[in-house]
Amino acid sequence: MTERLVIISPAPTANGDLHVGHLAGPFLAADVCTRYTRATGGEALYGTGMHFTQNYVVTAARKLGVSPEHLRVRSAEQVERTLAAMGIEVDGFGCIGDRFTKMVLDFYDRLHSLGKLKLRTWRFPYLPSTGEYLMDAYVIGGCPFCLATGYAGICESCGLPVAPGDLLDPRSTLYPDEPLETREAEILVFPVEEYRAELTAYFAKTTMRPHMAQMIEDVLAGPLPDFPITQPTSWGIPAPFPEVPGQVIYPHMEGMPWSMFTTALAAERRGAVLKSDDEFWRKDSGTTVVYFTGLDATYPFAVVGTAMLTALGEYVVPAQYITNDFYELANEKFSTSRGHVVSGRELAAEVPRDLIRFHLSATSPEFQRTDFTREALVRVTDTRLVRPWNRVAAAVDAWVGRGALPVSERSRRSAQRMVDRFAAGYNVRRFSLTAVASTMAEQLGRLDQMAAGVTKETAGDLCHEVDVFLRCAAPVLIDLAAAALADTTIPARQDAVTITPTPLPRLTGAGG
Repeated sequence: MTERLVIISPAPTANGDLHVGHLAGPFLAADVCTRYTRATGGEALYGTGMHFTQNYVVTAARKLGVSPEHLRVRSAEQVERTLAAMGIEVDGFGCIGDRFTKMVLDFYDRLHSLGKLKLRTWRFPYLPSTGEYLMDAYVIGGCPFCLATGYAGICESCGLPVAPGDLLDPRSTLYPDEPLETREAEILVFPVEEYRAELTAYFAKTTMRPHMAQMIEDVLAGPLPDFPITQPTSWGIPAPFPEVPGQVIYPHMEGMPWSMFTTALAAERRGAVLKSDDEFWRKDSGTTVVYFTGLDATYPFAVVGTAMLTALGEYVVPAQYITNDFYELANEKFSTSRGHVVSGRELAAEVPRDLIRFHLSATSPEFQRTDFTREALVRVTDTRLVRPWNRVAAAVDAWVGRGALPVSERSRRSAQRMVDRFAAGYNVRRFSLTAVASTMAEQLGRLDQMAAGVTKETAGDLCHEVDVFLRCAAPVLIDLAAAALADTTIPARQDAVTITPTPLPRLTGAGG
């Protein structure tokens, strides 16, 4: 049976373009992981897309003075262009449509038919002037867990679920001066607590970064709250269940069928003919699923999503969630509304994207918040990447046209150690962009020193190790590798006896 790696980045909300903070989190990491898997002979499918049904689209459209439909179509186009500009190659880019809607409804119809969804009475802030129940982006207040100000749904600061009726001092987002009431409504929920034993066993064997591990420990320390499946509002996919007429499927709970949808799109793009859209998520499919995600998406996917897959019993559960913290701009959170933002597409138009990819890798917010400034981008890439690479390339070019050069056993051993050093950062279980960037700078520094003292006797070794370095760096430095190599395969064994050097491209600095 073929083993494949399915890589998922949870979809951004369709309320604008991607900024550098988004890219430094799950998207670049997922792309690098996909490229490395294929370079080492593995099968990988990368899926992401857009989240069209969250009511953040409605509130953002109101602020911008456009229709929600216009905003979500425009946002999808912008995001696809930005990903392409950064060299992030997505196999399956999922957007809303009949096929996706059917997958969502089929997924929850099965849970409903099995009696896994329960009818519960929930409290909501209610706006009398419009007759609307408020949830997610429609209502803002204090998180009852960490006290941070934010929207209902999932707290962006601590990542815990916040029921609309539990918000502290709630107020309407669209009508902040109008008084609210608290009213009750019956909704369908998924009773997560019933799966405590399975979740405890699952997380006990799942590799997690520290912040996720702490969050899961906190979550499991008390009762697991019911999680909403339907909501009493009109924006979203209409729920077909007779108990809750006029309600929609809760957008936070579209994640698992959406993941299967993007996987199907990715597989078809790469030539597969599927018997069903969820084929590669079946237990007998030979698939390993890995999520690259911000901490604020962890609870609905890792906790509730895993519990639902367990309830259905026919699917693989994700093997790992590779989480990230916030990436800040000049020590403040990126904010589109305040204009405190750097667009990934605009930056890629000004700076070679290999340099951006290297710098975002080096400063990736894997374990804590990290910071982006243009000055640091110029300084770090110039000193750790551009200048040493260009010196090494010049040293290799001096031996072009002299035929095949011998490669020593010592060089083969060094190359193998270099491959192993890179693998320690690329390996999914301990995946780390910062480790990859650190190894890249470390090995390039070593090659720079080697180039400075190159002789006729060591020229073959230098050219050989530069070739291996480029292959290992290719998942990050995509344009440099494409210009220098006919293919970017990383051989499992380093057994070259000779090498014929070819001219190497140069890097242009971020400062122009």
